[in-house]
Amino acid sequence: MQTRKLGNLEVSAIGLGCMGMTSAYGPAADEAAMVTLIRRAHDLGVTHFDTAEAYGPFANERLLGEALAPIRDKVVIATKFGFNIDPDTGARGPGTNSRPAHIRRVAEAALKRLRTDRIDLFYQHRVDPAVPIEDVAGAVKDLIAEGKVMHFGLSEAGAQTIRRAHEVQKVTAVQSEYSLFWRGPEADLFPVLDELDIGFVPFSPLGAGFLTGKIDESTTFDATDFRNFVPRLAPEARKANMALVGLVKEVAVAKGATPAQIALAWLLSRRGGISPIPGTTKLHRLDENLGAAAVVLTATDLQGIDAALAGIEVQGARLPEAVLRMSGL
Repeated sequence: MQTRKLGNLEVSAIGLGCMGMTSAYGPAADEAAMVTLIRRAHDLGVTHFDTAEAYGPFANERLLGEALAPIRDKVVIATKFGFNIDPDTGARGPGTNSRPAHIRRVAEAALKRLRTDRIDLFYQHRVDPAVPIEDVAGAVKDLIAEGKVMHFGLSEAGAQTIRRAHEVQKVTAVQSEYSLFWRGPEADLFPVLDELDIGFVPFSPLGAGFLTGKIDESTTFDATDFRNFVPRLAPEARKANMALVGLVKEVAVAKGATPAQIALAWLLSRRGGISPIPGTTKLHRLDENLGAAAVVLTATDLQGIDAALAGIEVQGARLPEAVLRMSGL
């Protein structure tokens, strides 16, 4: 597996997003099977594992802690703080919470669940409008000084928020949604990341599964699957957006790859300091996704993709309005 630099943090070119193992995409997967999958990912070269206290809550961090305990010093663990979750009980409160005292409590609890003495990359999960970002960065800076956190990250943060945070504590990575299905970060975010030498971690790099070509307008999701509430994935929007899937499939045939591999290879081509984090609960999908690192898209391939994308207008908002309101973008 190739590696990439997120700022000065070296990680595998493709990471593993673990959220779907315990939440968001329906019932939690079998824990023993997920431990096997996570360890298989490392065997195949993955060193970048992404989780959060909110995924469960807490169940995902516990799972990752168990799976990675035997290889802790060989991997990078990224987790997140910032929602109003009681660190002791897991009870969810409304909105966000990035008060410095809460950040510290979340970090201490995450260290125990992850069975480790440090968090490699600690993201603010969403910008908290009630807490100045300077206070958030200062709280993480203190944790870094104590050796409990190694690097500071921001998720779904806008350019000015990133700049202000970076002045207090260097931001190593920014995580935001980015894929052929959603290219929003390119215009405003990428120039700031380049200027400040900040890495980029795209979540939902396969468009919540849509870019794999395995979903169409007739696909039904489990009742607890968050995709039921995503406007872009409503049946009529899916029908309209199949033009994008058609493009990915066409390139995949030409390159002897799968649509998922083309979608991930395209991301890897966008910039040097990037490490997408596709998630899966299936071993064969893990193998497929990681195979994208070996797919080479030439300048001609990329020009053709860009030309085709210019004629495709994706239908539907990328996330529900209530979620978008919590974003700093």
